[in-house]
Amino acid sequence: MILKLNHLRGETAAATQEVTAALYALLEEGQIPQDQFSRLRVHLDWIQYKQNFRDVVMAAPVDPEPGEQTAPFIDVFVDTRQVVPGATDLRATILSAIAHATSCTAPQSPGCDRLLLEDFTSFRTSIAWSFNSLYWRRLDEWEKSTGKSYEQALPGGSSDASHPDGVADSVADFWTLLQDMEKKKQLPPEIFILELGVGAGARCGLWLNKFQALDRQRGTHFYLKLRVLLGDYSLATLDMSRPAVKDHVDLCSFMVIDALNPLKTLSFLRHKILYVHSSNMYDNLPDEEFLRRDGRLYLVQVRMYLQMADARRIGATFGVQLERMRFVIGRMLEGDPDYVGYRAHGIAFWKEVYKAARLEERMTRFENLPDSPLPTVLDIAKLEDILAAAPDDLRFHVSSGALESFCNTLPLLHPRGYLQVQDIFVTSLNTYALGFHGPGKLDGSVVNWVNGALLKEVGERVGYDVHFAPFRYRTGSKTNILYTTPRD
Repeated sequence: MILKLNHLRGETAAATQEVTAALYALLEEGQIPQDQFSRLRVHLDWIQYKQNFRDVVMAAPVDPEPGEQTAPFIDVFVDTRQVVPGATDLRATILSAIAHATSCTAPQSPGCDRLLLEDFTSFRTSIAWSFNSLYWRRLDEWEKSTGKSYEQALPGGSSDASHPDGVADSVADFWTLLQDMEKKKQLPPEIFILELGVGAGARCGLWLNKFQALDRQRGTHFYLKLRVLLGDYSLATLDMSRPAVKDHVDLCSFMVIDALNPLKTLSFLRHKILYVHSSNMYDNLPDEEFLRRDGRLYLVQVRMYLQMADARRIGATFGVQLERMRFVIGRMLEGDPDYVGYRAHGIAFWKEVYKAARLEERMTRFENLPDSPLPTVLDIAKLEDILAAAPDDLRFHVSSGALESFCNTLPLLHPRGYLQVQDIFVTSLNTYALGFHGPGKLDGSVVNWVNGALLKEVGERVGYDVHFAPFRYRTGSKTNILYTTPRD
């Protein structure tokens, strides 16, 4: 057995000791055979998201080698944050997780203690993202139900993107660029800027207020040349952003934009946008996880489920029969929470299902997949090259959605333009060995840390240097600021 401590939190020492004791007790009692015990890779995680997709213990099998009946290893993941020393029945929980991973693999095995909501699939195509889409389409209803806004659900109760000092520095940097371009007679008659994933518009409104004030103070005339594009997923979200920019609305255009491919909508502005900004968006785009171990590459496949106890409880509360639960949830995800009754009833059902939803995993060898799960901007040869200097035993995000968005945004930039992204980035692949980086639940959405190291490598291959700077405006912030510069 290999035991890996994947975090640096000393307060979980008691939980770590309890997990170790439980595993050895199961071995001594013969409840875990020696040959199976030797194939266990036990990971002690501390999941920072209070709402997440993990049970206390989860086991994930791996594809067996050709001609073998048993998997070469079984990953067992323990969330030490959920382990309560002296109260959690770890032995029974560990045994149940391993038994499920090695036997309950059919679409819905008889006697399975889980109500499966999908078959095993790539995480990017999991219905987890259908919940995410529903959340953003009906954000106003979710917020009314919870009594708090999306930003209030963020760590610290507000978005780092709207920090006044950070916005002021961003404005000053952009003004300096415009001044330099004007001196060199490079300034275009229209100054296009794009806020991608505008949300409630608070950051964009504050940025425009400060830019207008700076423009007046320094006697320049850049403000009236601005052409501000506010892009987001849905018209409903864009409508929510209008009040925040009401004093600048004559300069603004509100556009439904696919965050994965802004170029599709904005191709008429190729090489014309001087400044593109987004915040808390990349971490909310569809993603994949990979595992590299013993020279092999595995895709982490998932399927969403409800524990039967939760499914029965929710069904009884909302009048949904167990055998119809999967169908009703599917109808809800098509955009119809009212399917289970009046609006408030349907929203409450949605919230309870999402709170209870879990993901189980299995590791599938890359060569056994019918199609490559890699995003179009990345092939296996490039990935292997990027991983050459990384640890051999590494689980990491590919950040498929972020990579696509990044590569489909760069062509919009003016030769002197730049992209600025505020988000939670993993800036070194080694960091993946030091903590859990998603997926988690943030209110009703899905959130993952973004593989910034991978974005940096891909950016260099398409002609841009990618830089990261820590967000220095709030103590304890996990945000980093990505910005690009063209390569010489």
